[in-house]
Amino acid sequence: MARRRKGRLVHGWVVLDKPSGVTSTDAVTRVKRMFDASKAGHSGTLDPLANGVLPIALGEATKTVPFVVDGLKSYRFAVQWGADTETDDAEGKVLGTSDVRPTLEEIELVLPEFIGEIEQVPPRYSAIKVDGARAYDLARDGDTFELSARKVQVNRLEVVEVPDRDHCIFEADCGKGTYVRSLARDFGRRLGTLGHIRELRRTRVGPFHSKSTISLDKLEELSHSAAGQEGLDAVLHPVETALDDIPALAVSGDDAAKLARGQAVLLRGRDAPIISGPVYATSRGHLVALGEVKRGELRPKRVFNLHG
Repeated sequence: MARRRKGRLVHGWVVLDKPSGVTSTDAVTRVKRMFDASKAGHSGTLDPLANGVLPIALGEATKTVPFVVDGLKSYRFAVQWGADTETDDAEGKVLGTSDVRPTLEEIELVLPEFIGEIEQVPPRYSAIKVDGARAYDLARDGDTFELSARKVQVNRLEVVEVPDRDHCIFEADCGKGTYVRSLARDFGRRLGTLGHIRELRRTRVGPFHSKSTISLDKLEELSHSAAGQEGLDAVLHPVETALDDIPALAVSGDDAAKLARGQAVLLRGRDAPIISGPVYATSRGHLVALGEVKRGELRPKRVFNLHG
């Protein structure tokens, strides 16, 4: 006898405004439970201290997670000068202190050094793997280990406010793999003092922005309302929202059926698009497949089943 599928077949993105004090995994678990979804995942971990945009994929949207993970991320964060911590944020034990406080002029003078392609050592309390183990597990166990510097991309970094001599508020646009906690730590050292993240808010992940987020409290409210799961489903963003940066290609019903079976289709006729590279195919407004066009042929790489 076939095993009964657990949860509903619900597909789309929940753009969650994750609150501070909740892990990304816990947030996904709560959203999955509220939607009674059969499958869920997120596109980029936020530290428990951090809040802001955490896109959560439900159902077939999980197949598009890599496109969001690779997207640009934006942050607003407060650095506290004069102390470094074992976690590079306010949750960790203080390791050292300094009486030095940088001026705005000193901060802005070194900012260009942290823009562009830079080398960055991830925090010891991070999910980076070291010989198969997570760095944060090794750090908690008191193990001795070293993390190698990695190249990351910082597109924008600027000071937006200096509320007092102990704190500075920044905004940044970063590429995949950039640790804002490392930026705060390295800022402090470069400025002849110490520093760590006091507050951190993510305002963008790929195509998802803070203006389109919804809170856990609001989702809970919807789940217990008369609208129930219909009310929840109404806040979902379409699966293809994650594919904002790649072209869409409309195909016929016959070609959609072939793509759904994993078969390539020819883009023929005088109206055939002159296109190459990654695309997503739709038929009658419905997402069919992710694929690549090469020499006039669309080859599916990911097939979507949004109705079964």
